[in-house]
Amino acid sequence: MYLYSFTFYIFSLVAVLSALMVISAKNPVHSVLFLILSFVNASGLFILLGAEFLAMILVVVYVGAVAVLFLFVVMMLDINFVKLREGFLQYLPFGALLGIVLIIELGILFLTKSFSENSLTNFVQLPQINDVENTKLIGKVLYTDYFYLFQISGLILLVAMVGSITLTLRDRGNVKRQNISSQNFIDANNAIEKKKVKLGEGI
Repeated sequence: MYLYSFTFYIFSLVAVLSALMVISAKNPVHSVLFLILSFVNASGLFILLGAEFLAMILVVVYVGAVAVLFLFVVMMLDINFVKLREGFLQYLPFGALLGIVLIIELGILFLTKSFSENSLTNFVQLPQINDVENTKLIGKVLYTDYFYLFQISGLILLVAMVGSITLTLRDRGNVKRQNISSQNFIDANNAIEKKKVKLGEGI
């Protein structure tokens, strides 16, 4: 029990600190790296809750795709972040107002006494713990009841991917391409020209 609580507080503390560093870091690359760290700690919290499927999806989809893609976009695009921060003071009052409203809502949520376990059981049916993991249950439902819909969605995504590649692919005539077969069957006598160079004269 103590190990579970200690692990929960460690993951929560690192997740909150990394989330704060995402919005406070001046370098956008550092912000993305802290975002990845926050996602990893959130997946650790999901594992502690017994939702290993959500933890896997969080790591594979968000860390492996979205965050890494955003990192490459930030690194490849030459964005002038100084100009982006010039209008920060204009939106500061509006952002502060939204932050105050959010803090008030969270305070009402945490300080109220109506959200107790007895009141929640009257409206929400608590989930029953099963011996089978939730990943197996989701896979069983997904590949039995919704098998055709799952295959159709995968086919739609495949067509969209092929279409995007086709639309963005442009044939450039002046681009030099490597011909591996001609390089393998090249004759060394025709490709290399030997010259005898005297010392101090050069070619």
